[in-house]
Amino acid sequence: ATGTKDQDAARVFYEPRARWDREGELQPVLAAEIPSRANGGVAADGRSVTWKLKRNVTWHDGQPFTADDVLFNAEYARAPATAATTSGNFDDLQFVKVDAHTVRVVFPRPTPFWSAPYCVASLIPRHVFQAHRGAGSRDAAANNRPVGTGPYRFVEFKPGDLLRGVLNPAYHGPNRPHFDSIEIKGGGDATSAARAVLQTGEYDYAWNLLVEDALLERLEAAGRGRADMAAGGTMEFLMLNPTDPAVEVDGERSHPSTRHPVCSDKAVRDAVNLLIDREGIQRVIYGRPAVATPNIVHNPARFRSPNIRREVSVDKANALLDAAGWKRGADGIRSKDGRALKLVFQTTISAPRQKTQQVIKAAFARAGIELELKGVTSAVFFSADVANPDTNGQFRADMQMYASGMGQPDPARFMDRYVSWEVAGKANKFQGRNALRWRNDEYDRLYRAAETELDPARRAALFIRMNDLVVGDGYLIPLLFRMNVNALANKLVAPLTGWDLDMASLAEWYRSA
Repeated sequence: ATGTKDQDAARVFYEPRARWDREGELQPVLAAEIPSRANGGVAADGRSVTWKLKRNVTWHDGQPFTADDVLFNAEYARAPATAATTSGNFDDLQFVKVDAHTVRVVFPRPTPFWSAPYCVASLIPRHVFQAHRGAGSRDAAANNRPVGTGPYRFVEFKPGDLLRGVLNPAYHGPNRPHFDSIEIKGGGDATSAARAVLQTGEYDYAWNLLVEDALLERLEAAGRGRADMAAGGTMEFLMLNPTDPAVEVDGERSHPSTRHPVCSDKAVRDAVNLLIDREGIQRVIYGRPAVATPNIVHNPARFRSPNIRREVSVDKANALLDAAGWKRGADGIRSKDGRALKLVFQTTISAPRQKTQQVIKAAFARAGIELELKGVTSAVFFSADVANPDTNGQFRADMQMYASGMGQPDPARFMDRYVSWEVAGKANKFQGRNALRWRNDEYDRLYRAAETELDPARRAALFIRMNDLVVGDGYLIPLLFRMNVNALANKLVAPLTGWDLDMASLAEWYRSA
């Protein structure tokens, strides 16, 4: 931090929100990176790609990094009993060992975006984890004492509090990294993280600053640091539950076989869309780092639909509900067939999200819809804990709001969140990517077609149609395209991009003179 006196230590304030989500975004801090490069490009038929792994790379314990490690990771993640959040990265892929430092990845079909998530998945060492395959994966000691190939070696980890690493003297990058040690501080909230860099100067860097832009500007005025905004593929959205969170089927709530007694009414969904003022939320709460949008895919622009139009009209919302038979009672709350129009609305705890909840609640009240607001800590909301009912994957509420990103400039691994085979449920430990539980046969067919479409224009048209289907049905309500916002001390040089994990470039971070 700027508050750290010697130039040989870097301290980072780490506010653990989405890093603990189902994308496994905590891993790149000290876990293995993939030190490889494409060699020879992709096969002409789009069915394979050959990788030459960098030689003389070692794990932090001195063991060599080889093709065997790459093949092991695919096997380890795919095992159903492992319940790995990265299992989908390796689905249907065949990893062939050509030699000790060459791996050919064979796709089951022509693959237009061959640089898929398997390329950026953080690797674990075979020699450390091979005894913990399948059901034993959760018990591996190295889960909390990672062994990687990255620029810093693990020293200490206190859950929810602190992570420390020291320079890896055997790092494969010449004259890298630039600091002797790194300290990552967890806990707190986004506002305190921003203050620690921009106002007090105690830390060098703060990640994922989901705070109001007006506050960021005031903190920047102190002159100690700056807010960095990088455009990627992150979307803030709201979900209306298609299933019934109050009914239990085979020990599971929000079971895909159930229908929500209120949200299944298209008139209710259309009215909700008319009540949400995206532009107002962006302007008043989020400011510079966000763009109001009606689409779930906003970036890259070639995948952005021109077909979805949204307006804000309380009068039209009321008219829709009136026509659908939702009558106001003496208390102003609508009801139909004995069912009151009352919904539980959950999201993570942060100032912008709680303010957004309040804005939406006030708008809904004008149409006779009552919201009960629920806030869940991020570590719980994005947890993979099967026993916890408050995770986004369990979706035991009528509405929920959060953000998710592509992670790559292609929507394939983002739009699979709405295919039927990814529906979250008890069978997949609620780790299926389709937490919404929305299903549509045409959407499934379009997604399968996009998986093999090599023509860029036709493929973009397929994703635009998918966007129009899922958004048009009204259960998924896009709110904002959000840029990645971080705080950097004035002297910290950190190459960041919205298309990669922030710390993927950690070896290149340094302080300017």
